[in-house]
Amino acid sequence: MSEHVPNAPKPETSQAETVASELTLAIHQHRVLPGTKLGEDDLAEIYGVSRTIIRAALQSLAHHQLVEIRRNRGAFVAQPSIREAHEVFEARVLLEPGVARRAAERTKPDDLALLQRHIQDEHAALASGDRGAALHLSGLFHIEIARIADHETLAGFVEILIARSSLIIALYWRRESALCEKHAHHALLEALRSGDGVAAEELMHSHLVDLHSALDLRERPKPARSLKEALTAPDTGL
Repeated sequence: MSEHVPNAPKPETSQAETVASELTLAIHQHRVLPGTKLGEDDLAEIYGVSRTIIRAALQSLAHHQLVEIRRNRGAFVAQPSIREAHEVFEARVLLEPGVARRAAERTKPDDLALLQRHIQDEHAALASGDRGAALHLSGLFHIEIARIADHETLAGFVEILIARSSLIIALYWRRESALCEKHAHHALLEALRSGDGVAAEELMHSHLVDLHSALDLRERPKPARSLKEALTAPDTGL
């Protein structure tokens, strides 16, 4: 008689979470661009799962505002408006500098080592021309700072804003400078290392203002690749 495991995840739930995780990464790395239709049949074929599992994965992404589900039309990667783009970065400027100051007061050696690895991986992705991966790692750097600040509510807000920022950059990114400045994260890391909350706050503020100003918030490009090509072709960056 097999042993019953209480609250064990159903295989369908686990599969849906895996698909949702892989789609989230593809969106954050800009392999699947805002506005792309996420057809259930296409996704079921790509991932080798049922449409029921795909539907559950898309509902999860919709909950995290990465996907829009439109009645009688299906699911699409979300397309933040120009107004929302401004509002998201204004919200980050209001929120993240204070989070950085709080993090500087709580940073431990293990945290510094993790952030250093993020920076190294980000620069390696840039050097190889994989801008999507570099931007994804840049967002994770900011999320880690929010985690270090040890405030679950603030960290949750930051994670949502980072997800929206990824979509905004995919839509409105026009210049290489829209990537996090090469030395901006180094400077933030050093402020955290020294426990200088004031410097961390000021650096985060200027960093986000620079990132916001580097975007061209005037037009919205159309997705250039099919869903199947985006998810199955080798990733060569943007």
